[in-house]
Amino acid sequence: MTPTPSRTPASAAGRGGGRLRAAGRYLVPDRPSRRLTQLLLGLVLYGVSDAMVILSGLGVEPWDALSQGLTRTVGLSIGIWTNIIGAAVLLLWIPLRLRPGLGTVCNVLLVGTSMDLLLVWATTPDSLWGRWALLLGGVFLNGVATGAYIGASLGPGPRDGLMTGWAARGHSIRGVRWVIELTVLVIGFALGATLGVGTVIYALAIGPLAQIFIPMLEVKSPPAAPAPGARTTAAEPAASGSASAGPASPGPGPDLAQ
Repeated sequence: MTPTPSRTPASAAGRGGGRLRAAGRYLVPDRPSRRLTQLLLGLVLYGVSDAMVILSGLGVEPWDALSQGLTRTVGLSIGIWTNIIGAAVLLLWIPLRLRPGLGTVCNVLLVGTSMDLLLVWATTPDSLWGRWALLLGGVFLNGVATGAYIGASLGPGPRDGLMTGWAARGHSIRGVRWVIELTVLVIGFALGATLGVGTVIYALAIGPLAQIFIPMLEVKSPPAAPAPGARTTAAEPAASGSASAGPASPGPGPDLAQ
């Protein structure tokens, strides 16, 4: 006699429940609205955190160094240059045969815009402790923002896609990251960007922070519900539990933080 399959957490996920327990961990239901909200909030926070690092006056990260250098040499705001550079980097996707996603387009439009909004409203603190607070807070929030927008899985940012696409041609992603970021850092410095202790702290901290927050904020798809009336065996529940409890899909890791 075939036992009737009971309603499992996985089948409940198919019915759109709240947070679900599966094999000892919580899964966030895979809903487009959840992904989109997390993407947009992550990108806005990314721009705000970048602006905090810039406002500290203690150094900027590599890509912001290029934007800052162009601002001081050519004109326009740092945020506008950030958006322009993001769009220009997308042109380098063409020979790599990469396709942008919704997250890629939103990245180009939102990061620089949110940077400018904070930079227009706020000023660099007079006290040294205030500047350090901005720097450290900005670096930490940048890690959170990285986990949020990458974890939404709606498409990588232009710079992320360039690095992963280039690395997919048989190169070390860590080596590709170093080449690209060292190049933009040198160009930004030559154009007058502010480099300093903040540049070093960002370079050392963003990888570990991304390693923490990308898996934490990844929106996971719940296991598929069993078909109605499907036959089950004694081995199947264990296999299903094993699939739910299997290793999480590898996130971009520290090399994708930027």
